[in-house]
Amino acid sequence: MTELNEDFSRIGQALSQVVVGQSTLIQQLLVALLCGGHTILEGPPGTGKTLIAKVLSQLIQSDFRRIQLTPDILPADILGTNIFDLNNRSFNLKKGPVFTQILLADEINRTPPKTQSALLEAMEEQQVTLDGKRWPLPDLFWVIATQNSLEFEGTYPLPEAQLDRFLFKLIVDYPNPTAEKQMLLNAQAGFEAKQFDLDQIEPIATVEQILQARQVVKSINVQEKLLDYLLNIVQTFRQHADLTLGPSPRSAVSWLRACKAHAWLANRDYVTPDDVKAVARPLLRHRLILSPEAQLDGLKIDQVISSLLEQVPAPR
Repeated sequence: MTELNEDFSRIGQALSQVVVGQSTLIQQLLVALLCGGHTILEGPPGTGKTLIAKVLSQLIQSDFRRIQLTPDILPADILGTNIFDLNNRSFNLKKGPVFTQILLADEINRTPPKTQSALLEAMEEQQVTLDGKRWPLPDLFWVIATQNSLEFEGTYPLPEAQLDRFLFKLIVDYPNPTAEKQMLLNAQAGFEAKQFDLDQIEPIATVEQILQARQVVKSINVQEKLLDYLLNIVQTFRQHADLTLGPSPRSAVSWLRACKAHAWLANRDYVTPDDVKAVARPLLRHRLILSPEAQLDGLKIDQVISSLLEQVPAPR
């Protein structure tokens, strides 16, 4: 357990050297990797969303593919299609980019809902069905989707069914002045993200080690009173007047997995109430829907989450 923990710590440090000023984002992304939970990175252009996914894939020696999603992308461009071979007189599958270990769905909310829904089965069941035949995806299969804020032109909101399949929605904000100055110093020294050679990055872990770490995380101890605490929070959100849609049963199970991963990264084999709170905002902010009255009052979803977490007493 200690050796695997050290590997993840080194992965976080390596990411911080390339993507400056995003330490919280990096830790939450490692939690998602440990859970095998698909992740949305949302933020304005130029904040390093694509770069962090590419660097992480290199650090763990995984297969990586990127789809640049646009309004004219079709589901077959993601999943693949059967092509008739004139020589063999048979159909052969031409696999799409979804058949990989880490899939970067770049600007996912710039493609229409029909294409967005092509990922539903892959994300939930880790398989693709084409012409009635099921094709399994790799064990590590992990979707990192980037998107611009919905206020930007040319975006389509993701349907609730797809949003619920994402473990986290991570906000990639502008770096603080100190971090941004370091970025300028790096640029002055010759660093350019678009010309960055990923082959220069020394891998730290393997896919097999990541899968092993996931199995270790599953064995993290959670006391029954912690389960009751988590359940009380979920029920409080579902019944609150400021929300028209609360957490689903799937999100409650995902919350438990994320708590275990957060505790493991802190080198603990047990979960505390702080672990439950630490992953609440990224896990819930894309699943909850504010009531019209709350929206008119100017409430933000993160504010509602923080307020409700304080209302539920934590076990001692």
